[in-house]
Amino acid sequence: MTHPPYEDGSGVTGQAGQSGWSEGTGQSVPGASRRESEWRREAETAEPAAALTEWPSAAAGGPRTSSWPQPEPVAPRVAEAPPQTYATRPLPHPPHRSAVATDRAPAQKQTQAQPQTQAPAPAAPKKPGRDRYLDLLRSIALVRVVIYHLFGWAWLSVVFPSMGVMFALAGSLMARSLSRPALGVIRGRVRRLLPPMWAFSAAVLALLFLGGWNPGKDPDNGGTWGWVSLFNYLVPIGAPSFPWHLGEKAGLLEDTWPAQAAGPLWYLRAYLWFVIASPLLLWAFRKVPWATLLAPLGLTAIVGTGLVTIPGETGNAVTDFAVYGSCWVLGFAHHEGLLAKVPRYLAVSCAALVMAFGLWWASGHLGPDGWDLNDIPMAQATWSFGFVVILLQYSPSWQQLPGALAKWDKLITLSNNRAVTIYLWHNMLIMATVPLIDLAYDLPFMEDARWSGALDTTYMIWMFVLVWPLIALAIVSVGWIEDLAAKRSPRLWPDGARKKRKRH
Repeated sequence: MTHPPYEDGSGVTGQAGQSGWSEGTGQSVPGASRRESEWRREAETAEPAAALTEWPSAAAGGPRTSSWPQPEPVAPRVAEAPPQTYATRPLPHPPHRSAVATDRAPAQKQTQAQPQTQAPAPAAPKKPGRDRYLDLLRSIALVRVVIYHLFGWAWLSVVFPSMGVMFALAGSLMARSLSRPALGVIRGRVRRLLPPMWAFSAAVLALLFLGGWNPGKDPDNGGTWGWVSLFNYLVPIGAPSFPWHLGEKAGLLEDTWPAQAAGPLWYLRAYLWFVIASPLLLWAFRKVPWATLLAPLGLTAIVGTGLVTIPGETGNAVTDFAVYGSCWVLGFAHHEGLLAKVPRYLAVSCAALVMAFGLWWASGHLGPDGWDLNDIPMAQATWSFGFVVILLQYSPSWQQLPGALAKWDKLITLSNNRAVTIYLWHNMLIMATVPLIDLAYDLPFMEDARWSGALDTTYMIWMFVLVWPLIALAIVSVGWIEDLAAKRSPRLWPDGARKKRKRH
């Protein structure tokens, strides 16, 4: 391309946007009217406005002369190149990069002179600890179970549905653990469950065999199946066999002690199946949360109302899974944040309606113990579900117990660290209080009818008083097995006091 002739009539041939000097050489292009050094000097000394307005154009007519107004010298600045058109001459090369660097040097020095203040490094995220609110609920549930089995008050199942709460808490912890590979989580849960159960089963089986029980001749599960079912004392995949009566009614232990001793094992069976099913349940919950949450209630409406009857222990296992399945999945919802997304007024209102339905259903299907919801599956499922929704909706996520609850911190820590031991042994220990209290009748002053009558009247209170020292004895005697199962150093009394002393 050929540029238009300069005012002096000479033409410069070159690429558009280049100056009158050829790139990369010191040779001037023929026909250039001025040297590069002159262009640079004028560019360095020109005001930006002058650089854009004082260039002569072809329209001005007449040659360029030395009578141009000379700008006053100013600090070296780099003029921004104006857009090039055919009416203007190409601008000279801008000053060398070193000139720009020199111009910026004072600002750089000033920046370096300022004190360097580094922003504080972000604090490392704290390792999530135990939620003391959930620990408190678990402790209350354990105490309620002990009191219920001691006094047999049916209304306790309405005031605080312990089993639904315990399954919900276990479900929340399971969802938290399933951030790791599922097989390893299941193996860890089973490993923590079985050794404490083996210690309990060894004691129960020893008493059964010493009492003369023969599984092969059991009227309910006799023959080969009676011996095979003993496997459930090792791994609770089903119901273990036991005699309904063994010994004398007036013996050291009441003759119904085997049924009472084996009674808590149904919870371990349900817990084990929930653990095994949790990876699939959690996957389904993340895909279709509300359907997965409500499906167990629908199953309860089928198998827990007599609409479909499944005989034997298989039916009991399916019913337990259905009744408490929604509570387990509620633990998922709590951990995954689904409950937090539901407005509190809406969650509480819906929960109240579900609970009201449960009470209405129970009123028309009262069992032999009246309002004991443990005998009414549909009422138990709906009441427990609504109750747990409210508890988890108001969950404050305490890192420490607040206010007056702080004085119970050690006992709450202890009961959570020995929850399996307390649950497994509490029924046996309740029965063990009977022969201990009966020793008081042999005291000399008990021949007085007033003293013996007073003991008769307060017998249940004395059982309540004595069962807690016996539970403490069980914690010290066999509770450390829970530590070994969890691959921890064994502790006799893990109430957290030693850990607090180390912190101080």
